[in-house]
Amino acid sequence: MKLLQQTIEQIQEIDRQMEDKARKYIDSLAKPPQSLGKLESLAMQIATITGELAPKIDNKAMIVMAADHGVYEEGVTPNPQSTTVFQTLSFPKGTTGMCTIAKITNAKVIPVDIGVKEDLPQDAGVIIKKVKYGTDNMAKGPAMTREEAIQAIEVGIEVATEAIQSGVNLIGTGEMGIGNTTPSAAVLSVLHGCDPLEVTGFGAGVGAGGIEYKAEVIRKAIALNEPNAEDPIDVVAKVGGLEICGMAGIFLAAAANRVLVVVDGYISTVSALIAYKLNPNVKAYLIPSHLSEEPGAKIAAELLGLEPMLHMNMRLGEGSGAALVFPILDAACSMITNMVTLEEAAALLVAK
Repeated sequence: MKLLQQTIEQIQEIDRQMEDKARKYIDSLAKPPQSLGKLESLAMQIATITGELAPKIDNKAMIVMAADHGVYEEGVTPNPQSTTVFQTLSFPKGTTGMCTIAKITNAKVIPVDIGVKEDLPQDAGVIIKKVKYGTDNMAKGPAMTREEAIQAIEVGIEVATEAIQSGVNLIGTGEMGIGNTTPSAAVLSVLHGCDPLEVTGFGAGVGAGGIEYKAEVIRKAIALNEPNAEDPIDVVAKVGGLEICGMAGIFLAAAANRVLVVVDGYISTVSALIAYKLNPNVKAYLIPSHLSEEPGAKIAAELLGLEPMLHMNMRLGEGSGAALVFPILDAACSMITNMVTLEEAAALLVAK
């Protein structure tokens, strides 16, 4: 709890003077104002957070939190739970969908076992930070204790902070856990105060009962556990997931260390919402990536006040959308670093 509290307290509002300086500089570049649209907004955000008008985000990392879910017992997905193990072990090999996208920008992939149901080999290239062997079945009781939820958030803080201390200057968030759209929908349903059906989607595949049954399992879990919507840790402990907690910790650590962090799709956005509820200053450090096909993704983004920049009909997870945004961020950095100002362009013409 001490690390979590220290991290929350460390998160400060962004430097508004630097933001104004970056805005004015970008407006002075050799182009009509705002003609590069969102690329200009991204460049301004990157410059503001890094404190540089020629910013570098040349040491990227995708941190992937992996965990299983007790609610799997309820038949909310037809996919074998063993897929969590298989995919988690595939990240160090660079063979998953997200990994192939991350290779484009030479981003590191840092997989973390925060709650996989099985023991993974110590030499598999996965950081072992297991809080417990998957959550308990939230349809029968709390997914985890409050202490376990805090521990999982602190795992995210620790892993992200260590990466930043090693030189990482841009983080993307990813997850792996069969069944994890169910707790994501449960958390969002509580925080948004809506019926679970409104935010429940197909995920990686729904069980025989379909989406209606999946939503009913979530209703049952919420009614049984009575999570307090005003206490984000209580919500994620009772109806959330270990990887959801871990990613929330990543967001908190990135903001505390003034490092930009890219939000992936549905599950990652719900995690970002948890971090935001713990300290609203987190939002300034977040970069949205894509709009997941999951129906709750748009609602979660709206609650955060973020607008996903890509509409790619993706719902893989793993951090695939976050990795896909990395080249766009490189383009934003190149624009602000290499484009001449109108004054410089005029001087070049005179010199000729």
